[in-house]
Amino acid sequence: MTDIVNVLAGIAANDSLDVLRDHRPQAKENAQLSFEALLEPSDPAGVTYRERYAVAAFTAGLLGAPAAEEFYRDLLRDEDESASWVVAELLDESIASADSETGFGVGVQGPYGIFESESLAEENLPGPWFTATAASAETLGEKLVAGLEFAHLLVLHPRDCGPEHLALLLAAGWDEDGIVTLAQLVSFLNFQIRVSTGLAALAATAPSDPAVPEPLAATTVESASESEGTASARAERALAEFGHRVSTYPDLARPELFQQSGLGWVPWIAPVAEAELTGTQREALIEAGRAKNPYFRLLARDPDALRARTLTDLDIFFNTTDGLGRAERELAATAASRLNGCLFCASVHSERATEESGRRDLVQRLLDEGIGTRLGDSVWDAVVDASVALTVTPPAFGPSHLSALREAGLGDGDIVDVLGSAAFFNWANRLMLSLGEPEALN
Repeated sequence: MTDIVNVLAGIAANDSLDVLRDHRPQAKENAQLSFEALLEPSDPAGVTYRERYAVAAFTAGLLGAPAAEEFYRDLLRDEDESASWVVAELLDESIASADSETGFGVGVQGPYGIFESESLAEENLPGPWFTATAASAETLGEKLVAGLEFAHLLVLHPRDCGPEHLALLLAAGWDEDGIVTLAQLVSFLNFQIRVSTGLAALAATAPSDPAVPEPLAATTVESASESEGTASARAERALAEFGHRVSTYPDLARPELFQQSGLGWVPWIAPVAEAELTGTQREALIEAGRAKNPYFRLLARDPDALRARTLTDLDIFFNTTDGLGRAERELAATAASRLNGCLFCASVHSERATEESGRRDLVQRLLDEGIGTRLGDSVWDAVVDASVALTVTPPAFGPSHLSALREAGLGDGDIVDVLGSAAFFNWANRLMLSLGEPEALN
């Protein structure tokens, strides 16, 4: 099958960027296998092709990726042409809602979200919420509409995800396996589209960046929108009904600040029990020790997607035959996680950045002061800036970031590693944030 990342980036087979991608052969191959596992599985099981393509087209539209949106809408049209038009209308409605109901213009950048910790409240950024119309549910069905609302949440509000949103999916007819597939699908597309966006910029010769709006200050919205309140009420009702299948951890020791190491993670829906893992699921873990980890056992509900994702991850971060240093790859992961608000991922990968670089104070400055801080190192500042530009929604990565990376001494192969590292954590963060939450261990 044609490599979809290359198609979306406008890269021809065997051109110079395709050859650079071949330096991470497992990442390239398994990004494609992730597409096949999530969009073209041999057995779609509890998530139909129609549902997968509709969610994909909607997600691509939210990410401001017209080529990807049309690609997935074309797949959807082959399944259900009327659904394709409804998805397009819902995208228009989500934009109109952002503009008229909440006062947020369409050009305003996410990710939005409210931190649970009061210590991080200064970084809270309210944003547009989306609730599909009753009319759309008549055409698409309650289950798919709930999946689209979840996709909107995960694309634009990743740190606002809570167990009540999984209860909403259960109430609409998704089961636990389907929820994992849905979260993988939306999260994977956040990776795929960001990688292709970065590669397209790398291939382009445009003289300057397109205009990119500044994020809206958190103080410009005084109260939650009506649609947010309505969605919250529905979610709480669903949680009351499906609480026996969703864990909420009222006594959990939740972290207050971004920190290096010292965090665990707990799931909101049940992982596969270790003793019940099938041979296929154990093989998908890649590393046998991961059978002890509830996160990986939860992702094992969709083993093909888990296996491809894991091999993509390992090649991006641990293939050191050439390219960007390990410390800088972990720095990119940390910057993306810091912006998305994933305390768990930031803790793990900031610690690894420290281990690889020995620069604990600089890494901690990024955690303490956020993505706008200057680290005083041209390479690290360029890597952080590029990772942040790729992580905002819609992505804002462009020629100025490429120039800064090159001026800091990075070659195109190094830049491909920056793109892969930052984009991958737009996948990882969304899984961690939508399926469970961090726990302070010390």
